[in-house]
Amino acid sequence: MKITVGLAQISPKLADVRSNCEVHMLFADRAAREKVDLLVFPELSLTGYMLQDAMALAAHKAVPSDPLMNSMLEASQRLDLVVGFAEVDERGRYFTSGAYLSRGQIMHVHRKVYLPTYGMFDEGRFFDAGDSIRAFDTRFGRMSILICEDFWHLSPPYLAWIDGADVLLLTSSSPGRGLNDEDRLASARFVETINKSYAAIFGNYVIHSNRVGFEDGQNFWGGSTIFNPDGDLVVQAPYFEEALTVAEIDLAQIRRSRARTPLLRDERPELTLRELRRITGEK
Repeated sequence: MKITVGLAQISPKLADVRSNCEVHMLFADRAAREKVDLLVFPELSLTGYMLQDAMALAAHKAVPSDPLMNSMLEASQRLDLVVGFAEVDERGRYFTSGAYLSRGQIMHVHRKVYLPTYGMFDEGRFFDAGDSIRAFDTRFGRMSILICEDFWHLSPPYLAWIDGADVLLLTSSSPGRGLNDEDRLASARFVETINKSYAAIFGNYVIHSNRVGFEDGQNFWGGSTIFNPDGDLVVQAPYFEEALTVAEIDLAQIRRSRARTPLLRDERPELTLRELRRITGEK
């Protein structure tokens, strides 16, 4: 199966959910005209990143009756969407969440597991951490959503892979850090190296949507990418500017790549589980 993927590299306005929703609709309209099947927005695309005390005003529930989610579900009648938002649950806890929406239904919601709280990052003060990694079925195959720091730890993409994900959907709000290296920021080089490596090791497509713009003095670099199951770059969005970047991917390449390098076939999760139990002292 070949599908057309759109990377919606946007610059959301902090805590201005209505304005951000309108931008999502505009990008969805453009993508639909370009025959996009799946449109992927960045982390916290509907709310902006540094919410802090504005959290209560910007957060929404991941249910169809929520006005914000209802608008996004309406847009998903034309093409599948991955959107990022601040989620509030029934007990008033807040999560950095990503939702996969298709044909008016919420197919999956992922809550960010790893919350960076070091250096310039302060997420652990304002968000609760998610506690699960799941693959889920879509009309294009089995996928998984991971959010920013989730992908820099080995365990979430590995667990998604073992759970059957053939496409890893990565969303982020990655700020620029480090000196330029061959016209790239050090943070961009790190992220692109990780994405390429996971694609090649797992024999998966890695689809990454990163935001752009400025927020509280931080510059988000964009550069969204798709890597194929051989670790080759399919397409890359520009650095530092809003863009809708579109590419066709061939899901049959997953099987061809894994036939040449059958790492999934030979993987031994029971060995990993046994050794982890030994290391942690669990009987």
